[in-house]
Amino acid sequence: MVKTQDTLNRKLAANKTALRDYFVLERLEAGIELKGTEVKSVKSAHVNLGGSFARIHDGEVFLFNLNIAPYDHGNQFNHQPDRKRRLLLHAKEIRKLGVQTDQKGLSLIPLSVYLKRGMVKVEIGVCKGKRLHDKRDDMRRKTAERETARAIAFRR
Repeated sequence: MVKTQDTLNRKLAANKTALRDYFVLERLEAGIELKGTEVKSVKSAHVNLGGSFARIHDGEVFLFNLNIAPYDHGNQFNHQPDRKRRLLLHAKEIRKLGVQTDQKGLSLIPLSVYLKRGMVKVEIGVCKGKRLHDKRDDMRRKTAERETARAIAFRR
């Protein structure tokens, strides 16, 4: 069986609430350390990014509250769905992220989980939280864009 580019690179889950609640200042790609049946469960898209975040501890980056559902056929070898998972980054990137989160008060939020050449990857965003008025401005802007698109479509 020949694997196409589509099956090798596909998005498995996206964190839409992160884009609503945070300004994404920078995006990084990180590998994730998975155990046993987690890989099969992730590849079948049983991943939930809601409420997940990353922290730096002892020179390593860990992802918390990433929910990977237990694999259907995993029986006794299944994993805990909400365990913390280590992210695989270069030491230089970890130091840079540590400085940004400590000094500037930014957060590390996972934005998406996807496959890249058969490997599970996580896109991490260095984010700053939005205030209520920022969210209202976004809603106002999106509403205006939607109305202009409707008006243009109506004119055609």
